[in-house]
Amino acid sequence: MAHSLANTENSYEERIPGEPAPRAEGAYAIEARALRKVYRASGSQPAKEALKGIDLAVPRGSIFALLGPNGAGKSTFINILAGLVTKTSGSASIWGFDIDVNPRQARASIGVVPQELNIDPFFTPAEAMEMQAGLYGVPKRERRTMEILKAMGLDDKADAYARTLSGGMRRRLLVAKAMVHNPPVLILDEPTAGVDIELRRQLWDYVKSLHARGTTIVLTTHYLEEAEALCDTIAIIDKGELVACEPKEKLLTRISEKKLIVRPATPATVLPAALDGMKAEVKADGSIAVQYNPAETSAMAILAALNAGGMEIADISTVESDLEDVFLQLTSK
Repeated sequence: MAHSLANTENSYEERIPGEPAPRAEGAYAIEARALRKVYRASGSQPAKEALKGIDLAVPRGSIFALLGPNGAGKSTFINILAGLVTKTSGSASIWGFDIDVNPRQARASIGVVPQELNIDPFFTPAEAMEMQAGLYGVPKRERRTMEILKAMGLDDKADAYARTLSGGMRRRLLVAKAMVHNPPVLILDEPTAGVDIELRRQLWDYVKSLHARGTTIVLTTHYLEEAEALCDTIAIIDKGELVACEPKEKLLTRISEKKLIVRPATPATVLPAALDGMKAEVKADGSIAVQYNPAETSAMAILAALNAGGMEIADISTVESDLEDVFLQLTSK
């Protein structure tokens, strides 16, 4: 492995700054092994172990969701990759470049869209893009400032001061800045927080177009339906520990419970005695929702019990588990 990394590093050194990083050997865009971070005690604050030996691998070419409650360790993980936080122990690599051995190459292989709207209000979007490109050593002839701004719907605001932009426009400018050096890996930390539905759709259309061109996308989000709709692989961190990391379809099968919705011919006002001891509730429309485990109770047995109790059933439907169910089961104690 050391030999292949050395060869890749040489080819990276010889490339023109601003070009995409070459594909280092390996199947993963990001790989962390036993990654640990302990924040020292400060004043009245005790020491905190933010990451407890995380093992995590992000496949190349994936749209990968990194989920977890507030304070779970997601931002610490991202900040270690971005070079903003120093890890306590363990290892991490980006596009085959170890963040300790090849820090410059590792950072050039990643673009991070932060959660905070940290934009200089006295720069225009075009100026902010040019400055960012300069920091990454992208030659002027290779810069794609207007191309990226147009893709983000900001070309008509290229020369307006950033302080005049709306929150959604500033969020899109952060995405644009992260793409100036054409990184093979893009990390989006809560990118659609505070963005209206239309802007969120525009943002994800662009993200999907980047993914179609081969960019690996890592997403943190509080919108679980967003992760379920967009991502193919999902990892969940809770209290500094990795509690799940699987393809989305496999993760959704972790929930054994299903929900049966029964609509009586006459809307129900109270739960029938036949459902005593079951996880059931009466809905506002008079239907009854029953949570059950197919391995223990069949839907037919529930319906038979209701029929035996004298209920006339007009309609039934089932609801499959979604990502929110999995998330709550894995992170609640």
